[in-house]
Amino acid sequence: MPSFSDIAPARRAALHLAKWVGLSGAVALLAGSASALFLASLDAATGMRLEHPWLLFLLPVCGAAVGWTYLRWGRGSERGNNLLIDEIHDPRKRVPLRMAPLVLVSTVLSHLFGASVGREGTAVQMGGSLADQIAHLLRLSPEDRRTLLMAGISAGFASVFGTPLAGAVFGLEVLSIGMMRYESLLACVLAAIGADKICTLWGIHHAHYPLLEPPTSTWATWAAVLVAGTAFGLVGRAFATSTHALGSWLKRRIPHDALRPAVGGAAVAASATLFHADPYLGLGIPTILESFRSPLPPWTFAGKFGYTVASLGSGFKGGEVTPLFFIGATLGNALAPLLHLPFPFLAGLGFVAVFAGAANTPLSSTLMAMELFGAGTGIHALLACTASYLVSGHSGIYRAQKLAQPKG
Repeated sequence: MPSFSDIAPARRAALHLAKWVGLSGAVALLAGSASALFLASLDAATGMRLEHPWLLFLLPVCGAAVGWTYLRWGRGSERGNNLLIDEIHDPRKRVPLRMAPLVLVSTVLSHLFGASVGREGTAVQMGGSLADQIAHLLRLSPEDRRTLLMAGISAGFASVFGTPLAGAVFGLEVLSIGMMRYESLLACVLAAIGADKICTLWGIHHAHYPLLEPPTSTWATWAAVLVAGTAFGLVGRAFATSTHALGSWLKRRIPHDALRPAVGGAAVAASATLFHADPYLGLGIPTILESFRSPLPPWTFAGKFGYTVASLGSGFKGGEVTPLFFIGATLGNALAPLLHLPFPFLAGLGFVAVFAGAANTPLSSTLMAMELFGAGTGIHALLACTASYLVSGHSGIYRAQKLAQPKG
């Protein structure tokens, strides 16, 4: 007969598992459903904008409305992902529930009128905000609240991209450079898998990318991937630096929160009209898919870079990640002939590696490559994402990230 001392650890483990299955399941249900509503709304808004190009001329009005709404009702939630990261590092106050509807509506409006923004920020903020309501309702301890917020981040990321492996690790990796909180691994894994499944059950379909065939492994191939990864990291670093710099500059020059996105929207709309730059607006999924099929003009990545920096830096809501996918895929497409690599393969590496450098998340980016492009890309993606991470510096798109361990 086993003694009580033998049974007690197993009992504690079973109770721990049951607790986090329940809590993570609740987060998954809320975050996955919110992402489904968001993605369906985003598809409708994008379709409407493409059907009615004149909506672009109302982008300054949209910017003013978004800025005024956050000024009037968004105090305490305007910092978005950085607020969630700060609350995980140092829990102080409840994440406002209004963060979820505010960022959802603001992002959909930004896409409806043509801003060049993404979607991950919206899903992550909704997931974190809803998770914190559960923590408050159940009066969880600060440590459990911290874990639940991380689970909310994982759930939002996984469900918006259809990548539960990457989402689970992203919730752990995005908080600090050089350190992950493995005690929250179970909650993040359960929430990411559950939210992805819930989103799918609502009938949401994600973009399908081609399974990539890696080239023959030679020293020349590995050297080319290393060079490409370095380029991807430098571009990711430049993107983060430029977005923060423009945002700071505009705040000094235009103090009013509603006026900055109005001015930015006017600049984006005028420039896009003058230069026929519609492919650079919105998410840009068609161009991303085209980067895997055929060579594109080598300056394509720079166009998306500029329009996204202008949109995010002036205050439009959404996120950086999908634009970074666009920038990376088209940059990889442009570098492929120079490095003598197949352009679909290098487009796939760029897709994840620019994001890895800009967000300081090489592991979740590698897992994303394997989920989207096939497991065979894993080793090459790991090298490219690691090189990108190492050269991108100790800052990134998320200012609230802590430096736990220098990169080198």
